[in-house]
Formats: sequence, C-alpha cells, structure tokens
Amino acid sequence: MITVEVGGGGYDVETPMSTYLELPSVGNDVTILTHFLVREDAQLLYGFSTEEERALFRNLLKVSGVGARIGLAILSGISVNGFRRCVEFDDVATLVKVPGVGRKTAERLIIEMRDRLKVVPASSKAGKATTVATADDGRGDALQALIALGYKETEVRKLLTSVAKAEAPGSAEDYIRMRLLQIAG
Repeated sequence: MITVEVGGGGYDVETPMSTYLELPSVGNDVTILTHFLVREDAQLLYGFSTEEERALFRNLLKVSGVGARIGLAILSGISVNGFRRCVEFDDVATLVKVPGVGRKTAERLIIEMRDRLKVVPASSKAGKATTVATADDGRGDALQALIALGYKETEVRKLLTSVAKAEAPGSAEDYIRMRLLQIAG
C-alpha cells in the first residue's frame, strides 16, 4: 500500500508490485490510474501505472471467486501480456504459481477471461519485471506458423503447452522443430 498526497490530504492506495516498482522517489509527482471500490464495510482505492493493468484488474473482478486481493496478486506476479499468454495457451501451471490462485481458480480464470481479454488493450510495456516467469518464449509465433501449415489450432495449443512444460524451448523455431520431430517419430 502506498500513500499519495493530493492537495494536503493523503490517500491510501493499494497497488500491484508492477506499479509499486515503477513509482518515483518520495516527494516527486506521480500519476496513478485508480479504481474505487465501495463495499459495505470499506471504501478502497486501487492504483495502477497503466490503463492495461487497470482494465485487466476490472475484468478480473468480474470473474466468479476472484476479488481485489487475487486481482492484485495476479498483476503482481504476471504482466498483462503474460496473463494473456496464460489464457491463450491454457497455462494453468503458471497461474497456480501466483499466491492465492489454486487450480480451480486458474481454470475458471482461463475459461472466463477468454472473451474478456478482447476488451483489455494490448500492453505497451512488454518488458515489465514479473515474479512469475512468463516471458514470450516463441509459442505465439509457433502457433501461427503451425496453423498456417495446416495443423488444427486445438491440437497445436495442447502440444505447445506440453512441450513448454517438459522442455521449455526458447524460440518459435524450437517449437516447430519439436512438433515436426513428434510427427516424424
């Protein structure tokens, strides 16, 4: 939690680690995009450094069983693009590494966020530090290339997820090579 002084008064703002790490030093001006949440027992202010983070947070709150704490934990552990990749590739294993997210919640997130991710703008901060490793490892390019070669999308997604868990190749070429070796072997 941070305290932002505005006009002589201070506001407590809960932020994900990604936003906290980008804050300037104390005393400098800062712009925080906020989400105000009113509950029966509290009025809470959440702050984000990018519109993409705030939009994802708002969409996460709409998922059954996901509250503000889990939303902040997800944004603290995974970048917006990393979360997109988790949903795109049904990567439950990465989501369960986030504190507070169990297997059932991760599966529900993937299912319910598929349609909602179209609402979240693409992140302009691709290189953000995260606590859970979700670097773009070539799966997206490999997916498009293998579909262009005529493979079924569902088949390719399953393969890419299983290959990433087993061997963690680093590029699209590695994924495609492994797929072709699997077919030949």
